[in-house]
Amino acid sequence: MARAFGAVLPLNWFGDASSRQPSNSSVGNGSESTRPTWGPRSLDGLEGVAEAGAALALRALIAGAYLALCAVGLVGNVLVLVLVRSQQRRRRSLLNCFLLNLAATDLQFVLTLPFWAVDMVRDFNWPFGGAMCKVVLTLTVLNMYASGFFLSAMSVARYYAVARALRPRRPGTLWAVCVCSLLWATAVLATAPTALFATAASIGGERLCLLRFPDGGPDWLAFYHLQKITVAFVLPLVTLGTCSLLLLRFLRRRRARWPPGVRPRRSSRVTRALACVLLVFVLCWLPNQALTFWGVLIKLNAVPWDRAYFLVQAYLFPVSICLAHSNSCLNPLLYCLLRRDFRQGLQELCGRAKRPADLRPGSPTAAPQLRGSLIRPEPGEPHLSVRTTRRSISTKSDGADI
Repeated sequence: MARAFGAVLPLNWFGDASSRQPSNSSVGNGSESTRPTWGPRSLDGLEGVAEAGAALALRALIAGAYLALCAVGLVGNVLVLVLVRSQQRRRRSLLNCFLLNLAATDLQFVLTLPFWAVDMVRDFNWPFGGAMCKVVLTLTVLNMYASGFFLSAMSVARYYAVARALRPRRPGTLWAVCVCSLLWATAVLATAPTALFATAASIGGERLCLLRFPDGGPDWLAFYHLQKITVAFVLPLVTLGTCSLLLLRFLRRRRARWPPGVRPRRSSRVTRALACVLLVFVLCWLPNQALTFWGVLIKLNAVPWDRAYFLVQAYLFPVSICLAHSNSCLNPLLYCLLRRDFRQGLQELCGRAKRPADLRPGSPTAAPQLRGSLIRPEPGEPHLSVRTTRRSISTKSDGADI
């Protein structure tokens, strides 16, 4: 492989660019540091492993995956925004407010994937200039922090909605706006180093989009990635795990009050949803964060730079990046399609799209049929009054399904 995949990547920019250097030096923190004599550039012993044709095929495959994730994430998150807005007009809830913000941050992230696809096809030779490098890199990191924060907030809100559903007072809209503003402010603050040090630099005759930290002082890049691992992965994982365990304990205690052999369907549904959410988060983010931590240890000289690290960075790291990116596409499936009210909203939306214009609600020909169906039920069907319908709607829990 003519150049290492681990040199510059959107979620793990060890920007060492040792793969771009003809010598054995690295410039990941803006200054040169000594590396072992063999590295990604010394390919004499790796020609059978990293051939140019295989490298080009791998880059094309990953770029195609980025574009596919962009298309799926764009459609999915737009649908989430439409469904959440329709839900919010009927009934505002804290969980829907967090979901709306999560869809917004995932949507702005998937719009950056075409830039990374072009960067991947060009072997990380950035063609869009320094300003776009700073913007795209900043938005990528901002999504990573904001997505983790809102996933954590939704986990807390889900526990509150299920475990404390009988409380007389629930958080209002003002409280939800304040929490969302605080989470966005924290994500922006955590992204500040990226916005400050992201740049397009010429290294080895090529233009790379990476982080360039000041000369001297501590190893800024290692501490930068330690912050990323701790704040964007460990803290959300602990929050998701803790809230899931607390909610499962609450459901187990409530299940103990039921007669033997009886297992409520709602309890089973919530348990499966919690397992899906936690499992998808771990599968999407753990490989990338583990490889990032390995790079941190190398940066701090805790472990040596060896052939195994290069091979992992060259072949497994791009797969971990795709998995991390796919989380922004799976969030709509997890937090909307697993919820009964959103599935019904999606069915109604598809039904309105397929329905002829003269039969849509609000049209002159549809109004008499709609009024007649409300007054005269079909033969064999029970009559549903407005009071019964309102009662059935009001008993739905905010996010209890997920």
